[in-house]
Amino acid sequence: MGAYLIRRLLLIIPTLWAIITLNFFIVQIAPGGPVEQALANIQFGQSSALPGGSDAAVGNRVALNSSPGDNQYRGSRGLDPEVVAEITKRYGFDKPLHERYFNLLWNYIRFDFGDSLFRSASVVQLIKESLPVSASLGLWSTLIIYLVSIPLGIKKAVRNGSAFDIWSSALIIIGYAIPAFLFAIMLIVLFAGGSYFDWFPLRGLTSPQFDALPWYAQIGDYFWHIALPVLATVISGFATLTMLTKNAFLDEIRKQYVVTARAKGLDENKVLYRHVFRNAMLLVIAGFPAAFISMFFTGSLLIEVMFSLNGLGLLGYEATIQRDYPVMFGTLYIFTLIGLLLNILSDMTYTLVDPRIDFEGR
Repeated sequence: MGAYLIRRLLLIIPTLWAIITLNFFIVQIAPGGPVEQALANIQFGQSSALPGGSDAAVGNRVALNSSPGDNQYRGSRGLDPEVVAEITKRYGFDKPLHERYFNLLWNYIRFDFGDSLFRSASVVQLIKESLPVSASLGLWSTLIIYLVSIPLGIKKAVRNGSAFDIWSSALIIIGYAIPAFLFAIMLIVLFAGGSYFDWFPLRGLTSPQFDALPWYAQIGDYFWHIALPVLATVISGFATLTMLTKNAFLDEIRKQYVVTARAKGLDENKVLYRHVFRNAMLLVIAGFPAAFISMFFTGSLLIEVMFSLNGLGLLGYEATIQRDYPVMFGTLYIFTLIGLLLNILSDMTYTLVDPRIDFEGR
């Protein structure tokens, strides 16, 4: 198992390299890069949005090129080439493509993600500020979904075809059909001061006076803030895992070894949880990395926007819209690394559930 684990860890390196390389060359040909974004800001008089200490100087130089009485910068008719060259150099696009590529690889080997192009902060600082929010949503949502779906799927398999199986299937399918953002809107309207009750806050994970609260009040304040976002995230996540668990158990229950165990007079709970559970849970465990990453990033993006939560999903989305390449690649690198490590963790969990699985032998 140790040799297999080492091989999997070593495979992370070429995988990260391939993903970063592919995305680097894709964004080079995509229109509307950071230089174009900066020039557009100057054209509309928003030079303060540019990073660095010489924003005012750039703005003044553009303003000097405008005609008296003209309300728009001359950039609307074509910027001074010196201004364009200065902005291009500031963002590092004055260097050849291959030099920028190898600089990116060398920096990422050292986990040096650089600074944001449009925010006065480093990429590492932005990720550190956003990571707790996404981690909270992802971990609690995934935990709740697994704690509810696995027992529910087992009970549905045991009582297959009963009234409980039918109405529970109807409920989880209805929940699956409701988009997360639509359910979030309903929660806001009902419980966050929209039109009816003002029971839950609508912004952030903690209150402004959080640091002054005692530890037990801090725990309550945290769960008070995260209750609605987590509920909105999990509503559509029960169906897939519940039906997967049910079908896996039904498939195992019909096998000969279960019939033999029952014929020997073993207790039904021992048959289910000592014999069937190990085999049926393999499929469920295999889906854990994808479920967690989905909750961690894509599943929580709209929720972060609607509840004003500054998480990694919102950070990556805004960076993509603004063409903030350092933040884009930094978040991509972190998400890819987390996903690869979770896949390895999933393989390790396979052997804990069923010791007969030997990755080393394969």
